[in-house]
Amino acid sequence: MKPDLENMSREELLELRSAVDRALESWEARRKAEALKAAEDVARNYGFSLHELKDVGGKRTKGVPRYRNPNNPNQTWTGKGRKPRWVIEALEAGTPLEKLEI
Repeated sequence: MKPDLENMSREELLELRSAVDRALESWEARRKAEALKAAEDVARNYGFSLHELKDVGGKRTKGVPRYRNPNNPNQTWTGKGRKPRWVIEALEAGTPLEKLEI
């Protein structure tokens, strides 16, 4: 049965909106609980818990440095991504990249 929205008072409409919001929140909470249980069941079928799988992939590391600034040994570069300013300056000064290798 569809409510007659046109003939409802403002207060009745606000109450209806509140009831709908609560119903939607409850529905979403049930669906999340169902999804969590399904995920736990699948993980268990593979011999793991969700907690054990949570960090799979984890944070990506910056990588192993391959180049070092001869003027400042604290500055390193993996050779991936944008070249640091000190690498660009060294190359412009005529220093071959191989000379910066660690």
